Amino acid sequence: MAREIYQLRIALDGVEPPVWRRVLVPGAFTLDRLHRVIQLAMGWGDRHLHVFDIDGLQYAVPDPDGLLEVRDELDHRLDAVVGKGARLRYTYDFGDWWEHEVVVEDVVPADLELRYPMCTGGERACPPDDVGGPGGYRDFLAACADPFHPDHEAMRAWLGRDFDPAAFDASRASTLLRRMA
Repeated sequence: MAREIYQLRIALDGVEPPVWRRVLVPGAFTLDRLHRVIQLAMGWGDRHLHVFDIDGLQYAVPDPDGLLEVRDELDHRLDAVVGKGARLRYTYDFGDWWEHEVVVEDVVPADLELRYPMCTGGERACPPDDVGGPGGYRDFLAACADPFHPDHEAMRAWLGRDFDPAAFDASRASTLLRRMA
């Protein structure tokens, strides 16, 4: 039987215009691998904690101190916890609190000519790590867009690179995803 491929739409909450990605991943991926797919497809730096919330159950890297009740994401496959039409939450960086809605748009047989995972679409650049959540990102964009803004130079210096909020390249995201496979 052919492997099942999950078509997921990942949308970042709280930012306008929307930042989203569409990815194809094997249903046999564990949630820790899905975490890496989201990180690479979105453009995050994977420098912070994360958690999946699926039907009220949390999945993540277990807390060594046992303070957080989570299921080990290494032990749970995507196809065992969700099906077509399911919606789940993915939260990244508990300080900035970036929430993502992940929707299983479709489940299809694998095309044996293709390599998975892959990114098939999306819009807009991912906010920089540590920018301060959705509110901080709005402030960052306002400062960067206005050369007369009092924080313009400080924000550009803080980031240390050019940033185009409209830029997104699905083929580059797919290249990064293929490297993880």
